[in-house]
Amino acid sequence: MDTLASRACGIHAARLNLADYAVNFSDAHPPLTRPQALIEAERCYYCHDAPCATACPTGIDIPSFIHRIAQDNNRGAARAILEANPLGGMCARVCPTEVLCEQACVRNTNEDKPVEIGSLQRYATDAFFAQPGAPLFQRAAVTGKRVAVVGAGPAGLACAHGLAVRGHDVVLFEARPKLGGLNEYGLASYKTTHNFAQKEVEWLLSIGGIEVRTGQQLGRDITLDSLLGAYDAVFLGLGLQGVNALGVAEPTVTGLRNAVDFIAELRQSTDLSTLPVGRRVVVIGGGMTAVDAAVQSRKLGAEEVTIVYRRGAEAMSASAVEQQWAQTNGVTIRHWAAPNEVLSENGAVKGVRFAATALSGGKLVETGETFTLDADMVLKAIGQTFVAEPVGNRIALEGGRIATDAEGQTSLPRVWAGGDCRVGGRDLTVEAVEHGKVAAVSIHAALMA
Repeated sequence: MDTLASRACGIHAARLNLADYAVNFSDAHPPLTRPQALIEAERCYYCHDAPCATACPTGIDIPSFIHRIAQDNNRGAARAILEANPLGGMCARVCPTEVLCEQACVRNTNEDKPVEIGSLQRYATDAFFAQPGAPLFQRAAVTGKRVAVVGAGPAGLACAHGLAVRGHDVVLFEARPKLGGLNEYGLASYKTTHNFAQKEVEWLLSIGGIEVRTGQQLGRDITLDSLLGAYDAVFLGLGLQGVNALGVAEPTVTGLRNAVDFIAELRQSTDLSTLPVGRRVVVIGGGMTAVDAAVQSRKLGAEEVTIVYRRGAEAMSASAVEQQWAQTNGVTIRHWAAPNEVLSENGAVKGVRFAATALSGGKLVETGETFTLDADMVLKAIGQTFVAEPVGNRIALEGGRIATDAEGQTSLPRVWAGGDCRVGGRDLTVEAVEHGKVAAVSIHAALMA
């Protein structure tokens, strides 16, 4: 194990005592107890044409499931959630409810505190998964139609489930060893503890009719043409595989890496004490990935962690709640600065020089001022891009992502797409689920026409 002296600088593992890791990466927001859930459920007005339900991308009947919690009918509440959102348990943990359903809650009109919809949704789904009992949904009679779903993230899983429920046979292709996509590889560990992502996947697959093939990557192991030749329809839930460049030279040095890779490594680790982290960490970006990477760096033992974003706080895609969470956990957020140069020495990162930025005539410009932040680890979290090569040139793109109609159908017959690879949207798990749901309905209608 590293000595205290060796951990003073550079990138090292075991910066903390073993007990600290368990505490730091425990559930960030403990679930409601039964009394707390019943009290919170009673705060709901059970509105007709509830604005919270309208604000939910998957259209969950929120007053209905909360009313069932108030009646101590957790199974009924879970059914109301999962029939609208088959990944409702994970969405309850990671969905930015503060800017969706809870922001729309009518309680905000007369008081500062909305109903804790996300916490109640988690309470109901957790209660169901703890004691699932008889299946909630029954599969329809087998239709004889076969559909290929490529990508087992939220969009692909939701589409596969929607098709299987309707009686179609689905083959789910996934490049990675585990299903779940962002839910498994891209979220902070303290948001989804106790292997919940895989438990939810196991429940979703229990409907039957879904064959899983992992280690299958489009463009490497399978092709779109081969799928179209073997299946009646194809759904692409490919996500975003590319990572945006910093816009300055990126030397090949130790300590400069993509934040998404850092998060994925952490999520798959069985012993967090073995994960190396810098003493001074700089995260470049302003989204949820930047916050997750920064906070987890602190929880791994980094002494100084700074998020640097080129615009102001209001322009960050990470919500105000997420920004506050980062600061509460000891992360400094610096605005109005863009990377100017990655500094290195002897093959390792030593810092980043930033240029101060400002708005001038509606455009972001550099002011001429610069400053330097010392760092032995720099994490790039400035967004991801869709890698289009595997789908070929037969599918129309828009803004670098797959163009579809409202039902997810692409320009290529018998091919649908959804999730982050599809143009539009806010790159949210809950929106990806809705894409998969809607596409499943559209595919079913086309197959049965």
